Amino acid sequence: MSSRLHDYDYHLPENLIAAYPLQHRDSSRVLLLDRKSGEIRHKRFKEIPDLVRPGDVVVVNNVRVIPARIEARRPGGGKVEILLVERREQEGAVEERWTCLINPSRRLRSDLKLTLPGGFTATYAGPGTEKGTHVIDIAGPGIFMDMLMEKGRVPLPPYIIRRRGSKDEPLDRERYQTVYARTGLAVAAPTAGLHFTRKIMAKIEEKALIREITLDVGPGTFLPVRTEDIRQHDMHSERYHIPKDTAETITEAKNTGKRVVAVGTTVVRTLESAWKADNSIRAGADQTRLFIYPGYEFHVVDALLTNFHLPKSTLLMLVSAFAGRESILEAYKQAIKQGYRFYSYGDAMFIA
Repeated sequence: MSSRLHDYDYHLPENLIAAYPLQHRDSSRVLLLDRKSGEIRHKRFKEIPDLVRPGDVVVVNNVRVIPARIEARRPGGGKVEILLVERREQEGAVEERWTCLINPSRRLRSDLKLTLPGGFTATYAGPGTEKGTHVIDIAGPGIFMDMLMEKGRVPLPPYIIRRRGSKDEPLDRERYQTVYARTGLAVAAPTAGLHFTRKIMAKIEEKALIREITLDVGPGTFLPVRTEDIRQHDMHSERYHIPKDTAETITEAKNTGKRVVAVGTTVVRTLESAWKADNSIRAGADQTRLFIYPGYEFHVVDALLTNFHLPKSTLLMLVSAFAGRESILEAYKQAIKQGYRFYSYGDAMFIA
């Protein structure tokens, strides 16, 4: 159970980083890892329904990704990029307060006004509570979210390069979103869910239950761990909501020996955060800063569908906690050898 950062590193050839999604969501490959024996097998994602057992509860994150990147200008005309992180409070239809990242962030001062598209302005209100974040007050002539949906850009992770006005923007708006996204405000996709189609979900529902949670995925999912002792890493807070029906269904599953299958690490963190000592799940809204790394005892999740994660990332540490660091690194080694596609638009793993 290593807590050393360099023990969660691996080399990935650059050509295996998936810059674009495949033409069909369910044509991705999936590596099957038995976390007890370490056995590895290979299948196509469209075969996922065959891996679901009768009575399983499959839990998905139904959060929607908003086009959270917007270009702004300083009073002197200089450009800055704003990445919206979290809506803090709303004052009517024309004024909102957001936590955000600003690049470049030099020379920010109180009351600095940035010009946004559509006649909106962002007034700098000071640093945010999370390291590196800032708070801005937005005002304008209409509904800010309407302008954002029209003028904002998809907040793709930094390893996917797109130029402003790229012809790929419509593709990313569709494919960097799950087919079941419908609520919340995320600035990163729950990428394990990107492989699902309506047809696959219907097949799963023939023998299992699908339930939803919502976790507003923030940019902290991309932040590298910079402390050599990973236990000193500070996780950003993320909001989540668990419907009453979801909580009750999972609680019943845990008390009747049925599997809980998490689609993505965001679902894992949400369910483990909401677990109570009486083996039930707490419904409602809350926030989580849960950092899962080897040594963590899982209380809720029995199987995990996930993508391949960056070296030295908190997500790689989470899956290492679930299946064992050695087993995960061996699986990654085999995936690289087999030419799997990595990261957000890449292939998947099913760990059970």
